[in-house]
Amino acid sequence: MQSFILRRCVAALVTLFLVSIVIFVIARAQGDPRYLLLSEASQVDKETWDAMGREIGLDKPAVVQYGLFLSKAVRGDLGKSVFMRRSVLSLVWSRAPATGQLALAGFVFMLAVGLPLGVLSAVKRGSILDYVGRTFAVLGQSMPSFFIAIALVLVFAVWLGWLPTSRRGDFSHYILPSITMGWLSAAGMLRLTRSSMLAVLDSEFVKFAKCKGVSGWMVVWRHALRNALLAPLTYAGLTLAWMLTGSIILETVFAWPGVGLLAIGAARSADYPLLQGCVLFIATGYVTMSLLIDILYAYVDPRIRFR
Repeated sequence: MQSFILRRCVAALVTLFLVSIVIFVIARAQGDPRYLLLSEASQVDKETWDAMGREIGLDKPAVVQYGLFLSKAVRGDLGKSVFMRRSVLSLVWSRAPATGQLALAGFVFMLAVGLPLGVLSAVKRGSILDYVGRTFAVLGQSMPSFFIAIALVLVFAVWLGWLPTSRRGDFSHYILPSITMGWLSAAGMLRLTRSSMLAVLDSEFVKFAKCKGVSGWMVVWRHALRNALLAPLTYAGLTLAWMLTGSIILETVFAWPGVGLLAIGAARSADYPLLQGCVLFIATGYVTMSLLIDILYAYVDPRIRFR
């Protein structure tokens, strides 16, 4: 077990190292931020230009810049935002609660819709309810999230005026973003739960329980579902990791003040320290959650430890 955890930790660290290289390269591909900081860059003298470069660390070779970035990032220092003049870590942490609340809302929608519909679709196989569930799954997995978001805003916010279009606020502000974020995951949960339930419902121990006179729904919820939950729970854990890292497209459409929207603003303004911090935060969150899920899954299924 210890060797399994060690292998997973080493793999996580290697992944984060490779991600840091990609982040560093892509962030600098946005262009030199001095062109935005200095309104008339063509008329700025070389001394001012070089002084600005030294201030934001552009006077050193790229390899040295990456080494400084990595050494500071390990210590929790992600630098300062070029435009906001604030610590990148403080900016990211200030937006993290909004992303976490939205992820939790989407996760609740996924479990509340995907899991029961998957069970009912399997139990009522071939019925109208089964076709409704499968249609819901197909729509959720075929339509892009930005299209779902725009369609929901158009119908429920613009035409009907029932819900707000954007921003973070009371409970009503969470409805449209949570549906948009959770629909794709609920569709996957529905299909996975349905297939797992169908396999379990045809097993011998379920038939034996029915022969003993156990009521149908008792067999479904207490016997079949408990044995079919392993794959859906694994999927739910990975989905939660994805949701917690934020959805850039979703936060942009709904103007949600999360880490994703902060990263978009940093990319537009070529604020590479802030962009590096946002993407590194997202990647670290996803890799950490995946590592925890791997470890928990190994405790649930001992066969995983020997792979």
